[in-house]
Amino acid sequence: MYNGMRYEKEIIQILQAASDEGLSVRKISRHVFNACNSFFNTISYEEVHHDVSQYLIRHSKMPDSMVQRVGGRGIYRLNVNSCELRQLMLEFTDDAGLESNEDRQHQDQSLSLFPDEE
Repeated sequence: MYNGMRYEKEIIQILQAASDEGLSVRKISRHVFNACNSFFNTISYEEVHHDVSQYLIRHSKMPDSMVQRVGGRGIYRLNVNSCELRQLMLEFTDDAGLESNEDRQHQDQSLSLFPDEE
């Protein structure tokens, strides 16, 4: 059963942090496994590796895909020429901007119990 879509966010974040040389499927799978595996939601590495490799294969076939295969066998990176990736990055930056605005709105405005002694 193909469940790679549930790992898409992790894969994109890992590839975004990687260099232009890309990462191997094994390294991407290990990062996704570590990010998604928990005490209450245990998954096998083999299942994660299979799902990640299927996702990467399926999403690297078209020239405008978000992910592209590079150099050797099993090495992938983000396709900087992808329109879909550019849109996704804009959404990520918009979300980050919203969070910082919300943080500013929720700053502690209460008075201190211990005023500064001067």
